[in-house]
This record gives sequence, structure tokens and C-alpha cells, in this order.
Amino acid sequence: MHYYVMTLFPELIEKGMNTGVLWRAMEEGIISLECFHIRDYTANKHKRVDDYTYGGGAGMLMACQPIWDTCLAVKERIAQKALEEGRVASAPRVIYMSPQGRVFDQAFAEELSKEEDLVFLCGHYEGIDERVLEEVATDYLSIGDYVLTGGELPALVVMDCVSRLLPGVLNNDESAETESFTEGLLEYPQYTRPEEWMGKRVPEVLLSGHHKNVDNWRLEQSLKRTKERRPDLYEKYILSHGGDK
Repeated sequence: MHYYVMTLFPELIEKGMNTGVLWRAMEEGIISLECFHIRDYTANKHKRVDDYTYGGGAGMLMACQPIWDTCLAVKERIAQKALEEGRVASAPRVIYMSPQGRVFDQAFAEELSKEEDLVFLCGHYEGIDERVLEEVATDYLSIGDYVLTGGELPALVVMDCVSRLLPGVLNNDESAETESFTEGLLEYPQYTRPEEWMGKRVPEVLLSGHHKNVDNWRLEQSLKRTKERRPDLYEKYILSHGGDK
């Protein structure tokens, strides 16, 4: 998986990706990251990338030209990298991180994990001129119903989630398949040593070695936890499985 990020703060993206599991995945060549500093592509002699909004209003808006030229540079790089790898580059998905977009979830992460190249566009100020968004953005994506200072943190969230689904990124591939949201439920409670801590014991079923009973207990706990904490997910799960509440 090759990630390309159009941003005003490449150092934020690079620092976020150069840690832990993601750093190891880059070292092993499973994922790659290239940041494109939007300010490097502005034709403005003062290196400005924003201007006032037509019609008035508070704040500044990112202009078309720097975004457009940055995107052209990204697509040229994608074509070059595909040629180096002996593959044909398809038109990449350009994801604009915006609270106006589709809310990110595990199902969409799985969809994105099938791509070879993903491009992220990180906005700032009051956003980006609509005209260039119409030309370059293929997907609008949100990580929740709130507003942040820029798209870098949401882009990192998406890259982290997608990367964990790629073969070889996690030490135990099974963990990506069995954790929260994979089956539409929250994850069951988990425990490690010691068996007793501050008077609280590990549930006996987990010590029994009876795998079927353990699986049944985990499903029961996942259902209980989802019903209590995310009733919306619980209702969706029940409806999809045609079961009783």
C-alpha cells in the first residue's frame, strides 16, 4: 500500500507514521508514505495558499491552484512508482478529509485496504475552494461529527486503521479479524496474568481450556457490551442476524 498525503504540515504526518507498528510496516516495505507540501506548489511569490472567501464570512479558504498542482505532482509520482514496480497505475482515490464526508467505519477501511495507492487531501482554515474539490476529490471522508483544525489527524486515523488490515502488518493476523467491529459488535472483555488482582478474578470459563465455552462466553459478552454501550450497533447486528433481542 502506498500512501500519498497532500498537506501543509508534512512533519505531523511523518511523525505520526514513524512509530510502532506502522514504522515497522514501512521498514518491511508493506506500506510506504510520501508527503507533498502544498505550499511547495503555490505560484504565489509569497508562498500563500489561501485567500478571502467570496461573499464574505470569517476565515480564509485554501485556493485552487496550489491544490491542483500538488495533485498533479502526486499523480505523476504514482505513475512513476507503478512503472518502477512493473504495474499499471489506475486512477487513485483522492480522499478529502472533511466533516461533510461519509463517516469512516471498519467496512470502509476494508474497502480501502484493497487499493494499491491512496491519496489524502488535508484541508485547513475554512476549507478548500469548491471548484478544485470537484476536480480532484473522489471521496469525502469524516472520522466523526466534530471539527478539527486540519485534516492531518483524521488522515492518520484512516491510514492506521487501513494499514492494520494489510497482510503482515500485525504480528498476529488473526487479531485484525477478531477485534471490535469486524463482526459488528464491540470486543469482549480481556484478561491477562495474574489470575487475581485486587480481589478480582479472571472469569473461570477463560481458565477452563474449553474453547467452545470460551467462544460462547465471548460472544455473550460482546452482545452485552454492545447493547449497553452502542445500542445502535446492537440493533443493526440483531437485524442482520435475524435473531431475538
